[in-house]
Amino acid sequence: MDHTGLRKIVIAGGSGFVGTLLAKHLEKTFEVVVLSRTTTSNSAIRTIQWNARDAGNWAEELEGAFALINLTGKNVNCRYTPGNKKEILESRTLSTKVLGEAVMTLKNSPQVWIQMSSATIYRHSEDKPMEETFGEIGNDFSMGICRAWEKTFNELELPHTRKVIMRTSIVFGREGGAFPPLLNLVRFGLGGKQGNGKQMVSWIHEQDVLGIVDWILGGNAGGTLNVTAPQPIDNQSFMKILRKSCGAWFALPSPAWLLTLGAILIGTETELVLKSRWVIPKRLLQEGYRFRFTSVDAAVKDLLK
Repeated sequence: MDHTGLRKIVIAGGSGFVGTLLAKHLEKTFEVVVLSRTTTSNSAIRTIQWNARDAGNWAEELEGAFALINLTGKNVNCRYTPGNKKEILESRTLSTKVLGEAVMTLKNSPQVWIQMSSATIYRHSEDKPMEETFGEIGNDFSMGICRAWEKTFNELELPHTRKVIMRTSIVFGREGGAFPPLLNLVRFGLGGKQGNGKQMVSWIHEQDVLGIVDWILGGNAGGTLNVTAPQPIDNQSFMKILRKSCGAWFALPSPAWLLTLGAILIGTETELVLKSRWVIPKRLLQEGYRFRFTSVDAAVKDLLK
């Protein structure tokens, strides 16, 4: 594709599931450059190597760019060992800090910086939904990571750049994210409720992630946005919809003790399925973003097409 004359978007950490999705989508209307810690990329999109910690020639790509999107961070789907905890934190805060330092040296800063964060910043909640203004932020490991991540970003003084934080929930996609593994559980007869089944699942369809990024780039929103579908659902109902969609009538529930054992065996944490994330996108709804997928039912049907 000839990008001559197109505005440039730099995606830091653009080689993961969401980054790859975004790069392919944005390449239709922008020149896209990906900053990645790995050089092995079979993508046609131009990729520049960086270590997400230190200044380097990669910073030249930011000069005059229309937007910077930072998705950098070690995947949390791992055991929370001291080493992994350190890497999860530093991969987020150091990358944000070094990008900020690079932007401060530019003659022409990006007009927009979209910073990834997580809806897991809010406390475990089975009693009420969490929105941007009055949502309650806690102090456990995951919430602390998000707080430190956002603090690093918010402390950057960039007067010529509109700054936006995307507190993103679980992303459902055809080829990545949480959806394919959940589907496999159902197909193998393990699609019953997880834990007590009362925990809320906040989710978003991959097409709405792309739509919200387009909406941010084309508008003037700033500050913090909850990037999640407007209809969260409890785990028991969610698993029932998945079973029905797959035609799976046999389903073993997964009590907390079994999930704990399984998490150890596959190298992850039970928090990823047992924490109640009841998050609503109040600002997106108030400010006019129109969701393509508001219900889990519609999202699942689309992803299984």
